[in-house]
Amino acid sequence: MSLSKIPLAGVIGSPIAHSKSPQLHRHWLETYGIAGHYVPLDVAPDDLEQVLRTLPKMGFVGVNLTIPHKEAVMKIADLITDRATLIGAANTLIFRPDGKIHADNTDGYGFIENLKAGAPDWDPKSGPAAILGAGGAARAVVSSLLDAGVPEICLSNRTRVRAEQLQRDFGSRVKVVDWMQAGNMIDHAALVVNTTSLGMIGKGALRVPLDGLRPGTVVTDLVYAPLRTHLLETAEEMGCVTVDGLGMLLHQAVPAFERWFGQRPEVDRATRTVVLR
Repeated sequence: MSLSKIPLAGVIGSPIAHSKSPQLHRHWLETYGIAGHYVPLDVAPDDLEQVLRTLPKMGFVGVNLTIPHKEAVMKIADLITDRATLIGAANTLIFRPDGKIHADNTDGYGFIENLKAGAPDWDPKSGPAAILGAGGAARAVVSSLLDAGVPEICLSNRTRVRAEQLQRDFGSRVKVVDWMQAGNMIDHAALVVNTTSLGMIGKGALRVPLDGLRPGTVVTDLVYAPLRTHLLETAEEMGCVTVDGLGMLLHQAVPAFERWFGQRPEVDRATRTVVLR
């Protein structure tokens, strides 16, 4: 690759200074000796389309998207993958040589790969999943679990209408449970997933009863600040298999990095260490 064609990529959000994606991608670029760059870009919602149309002319091969742009970009992209359409949001853009913007969502892929790595004995068909939350992350998780073959998903959200919308979008295998009864759906779940921000540093506590957890149940929390949330600590004490949320961030980045820079990166201990700094 000539120096005049050094590929550029980045992550767009507002705010964006907190993002760990630049650390992650820079680590992989250095590890594989790739002459490329990945930068954080703080872009206001009103400027998103203009910026996206301009970046390819500046040498950008693609970008990641985070809050508040994941849904808005669906109206800007020229091509959208089926999974991004189903989820209703995109987190990865590829700027094609023909000038078209190709939108994808790799959050579900990252979620499943993190489960495989952290709970290798988990069988999607072993029983229902209990999911807390009904936001954008929950949509990606529901989509990926249904695709993996989970027989039933019990979904609970503080605002019931949002959970009911997911049920309409994803079908009869999704059952809605009132938030006040969320603890009950854990009793028979083979997998428990927290997709809310509850339990995150600076956010409220996750006050769902956890006494229904059983040894062997797989429990994962998308929150990774702190890395060991109250949910994961409690689940571990009760003999559950726990999977922290950092791996999802790492694994969802793999397909994008490969598309942009031509190298499929490995998620290993060194990768986790770099992102945790």
